[in-house]
Amino acid sequence: MVIDSTFWVAVSFIIFFGGLIYLKVPQKINEILNKLILDIKNEIDESEKLRTEAKILLERAQKKLDTAQAVRNEILDQAKKDSDRLIIELNDKFHRSSEIKKNSAENKILQMKETAIKEIKNASINIAVDSVKKIITTSVDKSKLDTLFQKNLEETKEELKKINS
Repeated sequence: MVIDSTFWVAVSFIIFFGGLIYLKVPQKINEILNKLILDIKNEIDESEKLRTEAKILLERAQKKLDTAQAVRNEILDQAKKDSDRLIIELNDKFHRSSEIKKNSAENKILQMKETAIKEIKNASINIAVDSVKKIITTSVDKSKLDTLFQKNLEETKEELKKINS
């Protein structure tokens, strides 16, 4: 039997692995690996749990967002309806007030016209009376005037009695 370097490598290999087994290194490595596997598994479970919670939170947030958008749309629709109604009301009020102002202006014009006609009639009557006075005083003597006045006075009294009866 020849002992060469390969034999000694094999013996040292066996002693090395025997020492490792004696010192329970494979069990310690196994325990460390099991612990690492367990830690990784716990982290995976925790991350799965966090992912599920995040998904639930995302769904809730999405529902809230959808609800907020629906409420926003309702508010916008209601605001549009209110603004349309308000515009119609203001338009109606404007037309009514302009109609009232128009009628008021027409009434004022009619009143001013009637007042002007009365003033013109009064002025015409005053001018006519003044003219008749001048004509009578210049053309008729005093005695004829007194008799004419008495005659007209009597006629006026009789007419007034007829009207009153």
